[in-house]
Amino acid sequence: MRAMILAAGRGERMGNLTETLPKPLLKVAGHYLIEYSIRALAKIGIQEIVINVNYHRDLIKYTLGDGSRYGVSILYSEEETPLETGGGIYQALPLLGDEPFVVLSSDIVTHFPLKKLPTQPEKLAHIMLVDNPAYHLKGDFALQDNQVTLTGTPMFTFANISVFHPEFFADCKPGRFRLGDLLRTAIARGQVTGEYFQDLWLNLGTPEELAKAEEALSALIPFAPNRKKLWYFGN
Repeated sequence: MRAMILAAGRGERMGNLTETLPKPLLKVAGHYLIEYSIRALAKIGIQEIVINVNYHRDLIKYTLGDGSRYGVSILYSEEETPLETGGGIYQALPLLGDEPFVVLSSDIVTHFPLKKLPTQPEKLAHIMLVDNPAYHLKGDFALQDNQVTLTGTPMFTFANISVFHPEFFADCKPGRFRLGDLLRTAIARGQVTGEYFQDLWLNLGTPEELAKAEEALSALIPFAPNRKKLWYFGN
């Protein structure tokens, strides 16, 4: 099974922090933000990872290299212009192969154990949902048993953790488009399953959220002051 980490964004809400650095290379608890996703994927045995890059792409490629230091192989999908989440995944499909693949955002920190993700989703996609954060109280989707729906009570937020069959993108064309739009169409057709996760999940979009993650991880990691080890997704 292969995986893709979304890392092409500008990270504009981070303000001055991302003027000279891409958001995936901001540090939390002494480690690059994107390293949490890389290490988590390596931990469950995924050895081939695709990372899409645009903003400061050469810096990301130089810093992470070929992935050997993490025990994985990293391939880069370079975007000449930003393609958004959906367009970025579509461009990377030739690197992701013919089997279902995991997709993570590079700006999340969570306790979710990636080993729980299905390697062969029963529908075209399987997504994780979490409680709505303060900045997104209306949520995105609901759950009925394990089926994701567009309406219902309660509503949850898409956690940017998912598994896709390549066929999910069969009707797409090259260009810039959002993954969320594709998900809504597929959900309306009954093609997306999901599950709810209730534990630590942080989406780091602002300096305040970055500071919150630093505080949360420092409280959870007894060895945090010396930064000798890397905390990542759940067991």
